[in-house]
Amino acid sequence: MSSGEASARLVQDVDAVQTLFVRLSAPWALGAGAVSAALLAGMASPMAGLMLLLAMGLSAAGSVLIARRLAAPAGREVQIATGVLKDRLTALEAVSPELKAYGLDRWAAGEAAQAAARLDRSQIVLSQAGGWMAAWQATVTGLAVAAVVPATLGAALPMTALAALAAVMGIEAAAGLVGALQQNGAAVEAARRLDALASAPSLASSPAPSEASLVLSADGVQMAPPMRLGLIGPSGSGKTTLAERLVGLRDALADEARLGGLDIAGVAPDDRRPLFAYAAQDIRLIDGTIRDNLLLAGPAEDGALWRALEDAALAERVRADPAGLDARVGPNGERLSGGERRRLGLARAYLRSAPWLVLDEPTEGLDPTTEAQVLTALDRRLKHSGQGLIVVSHRPAPTQLCDRVIRVEGIAEDGKVRLTVTRQLAPV
Repeated sequence: MSSGEASARLVQDVDAVQTLFVRLSAPWALGAGAVSAALLAGMASPMAGLMLLLAMGLSAAGSVLIARRLAAPAGREVQIATGVLKDRLTALEAVSPELKAYGLDRWAAGEAAQAAARLDRSQIVLSQAGGWMAAWQATVTGLAVAAVVPATLGAALPMTALAALAAVMGIEAAAGLVGALQQNGAAVEAARRLDALASAPSLASSPAPSEASLVLSADGVQMAPPMRLGLIGPSGSGKTTLAERLVGLRDALADEARLGGLDIAGVAPDDRRPLFAYAAQDIRLIDGTIRDNLLLAGPAEDGALWRALEDAALAERVRADPAGLDARVGPNGERLSGGERRRLGLARAYLRSAPWLVLDEPTEGLDPTTEAQVLTALDRRLKHSGQGLIVVSHRPAPTQLCDRVIRVEGIAEDGKVRLTVTRQLAPV
């Protein structure tokens, strides 16, 4: 799911669902208003009370019909169109430098405007539905007064006036229900969209690995920290897919690997993730400080933060900034170079205490000198920590640190990765 769609579901959809708690009181308010109004009108004439109840029933029935025909579809479309607009905006924002470079600014603006127009149309229809409901309420109010007043014929004038006011009050009591009906379509669609996020099958009750030994079924050799494994292969062969399946970012396949003696497909992702510290190929940073981004790995003292930056060959750059660890990185690290963002991601992974350190293209985009510094520091850090290493790389230097190198040949028809051992030392 894109960040824009996720944002729409976790903000707009949650807001829409929250109206449920307000809407739950609408039927009760309508019932209390109907009883009170009918009793007051009935004091002038029982027929007046009956006519008012009929008018209120007519008001509610018409509002329900308008809601089902107009408001509900429009409300559902508003929630969907909001997600589409946010999805489009975030996608365009992510490639804004390329759009400028290729002179596609107007095209991008048109794409955003098209998505915004869809949302505008659905909001207009929803507002029109609200207008029709209000017009219906006003019409029924007039009809109620016109029916109640003649029904009080023979009553004292003050009682006739009371019955007329009761008619207005009774129809007004339905206003809460009208508002609830107008919001109902959006809330139902929002609940459906949120349910889709929460409906993924859970393996929370599955057994957790008792230790961190790893066996790739296509390889058959048991590996355990501090062993180091390199995964190589052409672009698109499945190296990152395999790594993400191991750490619980993708659904694992049965009989693809074993973790702690258990089939990895039967181990819940939440039980797998503590065994791995992961630095992805595509580094994502929050719009905060260097310290904020490092502490995503967990609580740590400043000394540990600086050691991680030293091992990632980034400490000198951070010290050169007057703000130091409190220097802001900008949205997704835009104030850093590509290599600095990657090294900040490495430092964050170093701070996570886990049996296995998983690095996906850790030196991509680094010059040879910086790459050598990073790998030397990584070798030193692994010897000190005793962590195991799984490194994905198409560059030869990172795999020189590894005891065992496996070539990922591609993904077979059953979805499993095909492996070939290219370097094999005695497993630990």
